[in-house]
Amino acid sequence: MSMFYSQNENQLLAFGKKIGQKLKAQDVLVLTGDLGAGKTTLTKGIAKGLGIKQMVKSPTYTIVREYEGRLPLYHLDVYRIGDDPDSIDLDDFLFGDGVTVIEWGELLDADFFDDYLTIRLDKLDEGRQLTFVPHGSRSQELAKELDHD
Repeated sequence: MSMFYSQNENQLLAFGKKIGQKLKAQDVLVLTGDLGAGKTTLTKGIAKGLGIKQMVKSPTYTIVREYEGRLPLYHLDVYRIGDDPDSIDLDDFLFGDGVTVIEWGELLDADFFDDYLTIRLDKLDEGRQLTFVPHGSRSQELAKELDHD
């Protein structure tokens, strides 16, 4: 498990960009944290790192937004599907040729995923503490790469 501290939104965006530059097809990131912890801000940075020019917005009401970059980015917010995970076919996103970022992903059954990196965002003073918890060999590799930068 590794950690990163972001003092402000710009650092969070920059760190997200670094993550985005390292992602490969079929990587899955699960973002957890309270409302306002910075999940969407981090995703905006990830999108920049993937070369996505579109404006990234929270997919709270649409559940999924798709963006085109170096790799497609599937940005999901599963907060609203809660008790009805069958209302969305996750296979479309998890096994495609893109990268999947899932806000509130801890609400899903972990059996959905073979290999994913959990990034927990906690408010700490003025900034954010990011904690990486890899689940699987690819996510361990990714967490190591992020740790060594």
